[in-house]
Amino acid sequence: MRILHVASEVYPLMKTGGLADVCASLPAAQRELGHDTRIVMPAYADAVAIVEPMTEIASCAIEGLPDPVRILETHLPKGDVPVWLVDYPPAFWRPGNPYQDADGHPWADNAERFATLCRAAVEIARNRAGLDWQPDIVHCHDWQTGLVAPLLGADRNVKTVFTIHNLAYQGLFPREVFEDLGLAEDLWGHDGLEFHGAMSFIKGGIIFNDWLTTVSPTYAKEIQTIEFGCGLDDLLQQRSDRLIGIVNGIDEREWDPSTDRWLTHHYDADQLHLKYENKRELSEEKGLQYNDDVVLVGLVSRLVEQKGIDLVIQAIPHLMDEPVRFVILGTGQSELERQLMDLAIGYHDYVSVAIGYDEGLAHRIEASADIFLMPSRFEPCGLSQMYSLRYGTVPIVRNTGGLTDTVIHADPLTLADGNATGIVFSEATSTALVAAVQYALKLYHQGESWQRMMKNGMRRDVSWGPSARAYLKLYAR
Repeated sequence: MRILHVASEVYPLMKTGGLADVCASLPAAQRELGHDTRIVMPAYADAVAIVEPMTEIASCAIEGLPDPVRILETHLPKGDVPVWLVDYPPAFWRPGNPYQDADGHPWADNAERFATLCRAAVEIARNRAGLDWQPDIVHCHDWQTGLVAPLLGADRNVKTVFTIHNLAYQGLFPREVFEDLGLAEDLWGHDGLEFHGAMSFIKGGIIFNDWLTTVSPTYAKEIQTIEFGCGLDDLLQQRSDRLIGIVNGIDEREWDPSTDRWLTHHYDADQLHLKYENKRELSEEKGLQYNDDVVLVGLVSRLVEQKGIDLVIQAIPHLMDEPVRFVILGTGQSELERQLMDLAIGYHDYVSVAIGYDEGLAHRIEASADIFLMPSRFEPCGLSQMYSLRYGTVPIVRNTGGLTDTVIHADPLTLADGNATGIVFSEATSTALVAAVQYALKLYHQGESWQRMMKNGMRRDVSWGPSARAYLKLYAR
């Protein structure tokens, strides 16, 4: 099959979160299975700088734009997947975060910017972009691509899939923006892009695509409820016959403790003593005590309430009498950043906090920590818990979304039958989180059960292979 993925970010060209990892790894996995998979994304200034020089392979006129857009071509460094970048400097040539300015505010013209991406994808899908290539399937990712299917319309010879990576981000804009974009009036209304008087990109994705997916089976069920549906639960229930959940995978070449370029000491399930050498190095680097009895707890995350960071902040003071140390990396809400830094100052021998994005440090935390925290209030899929499994780092997760689908709770039965891979707790409270960490510490000091749980996780297949085949089965359907 010929498959076109449309995305606002793709690693390593642009990354703000797990979306970029998925939109790099899934096309590569499908290409390895023999399919003609390609990607279209914006030509951000930072993305072009990474891979210059690029080849201009086409240009095409886009409705509403005074000048044509250029189509630049490069390839992902792994998997040899062609990437077409939509080069339109007024929309995309600005540095830093693709969605926000330096002050953390959304770019005022985000609707126009991502409408340009969608319109370029439509020209490619209709084989009108001068590329002499037309997909069988257009696979759109998240709200930024929500206009692709509405613009393609019903009279088309390609099929479309829309993946909801996080329903909380919806691409909402005033009614005037709909008019400024020059969209057909019949796309407005209850059965179109209108959402409580505003324009919703993600609603366009939900209504007009042939099939919908989310990034885990549990999240597919959760978003059809009032609690997790973000106001779209009724609509998603109406489309439930075309909605399925396919859990993400991870790039096992990029995340492999036996070859990881960021690690000093490589290891596998038969060489776990080398994992502890990484733990010793990172602990010393961060000024944290290291010995066999001290448990290193890692967290790498966006620092937002969705991720349960406030629960971690509340829990840490209640764990200071335990033999634990914390190493935390992330960036997000300024107040949560401040509170974490206050903890690092107040408990400087126990807590290390790095504010920002550091790919190398993220890998070293996964390889060094004994426990990895993911106490998310909701989690469509999550990748870090799967990185943790791969690295023999036991995840503590909340019972929600993809965390439920990928981590098997350690209870007497699963410990006995050799299936346990982590700790799962239910209540989104700091008290429940503290109890989960204390339970993990108890298991850690049992030794044999803990080692078995580490190895169980490392032997799980968390690659993109099964997920890529599930998507191909859906495309064929």
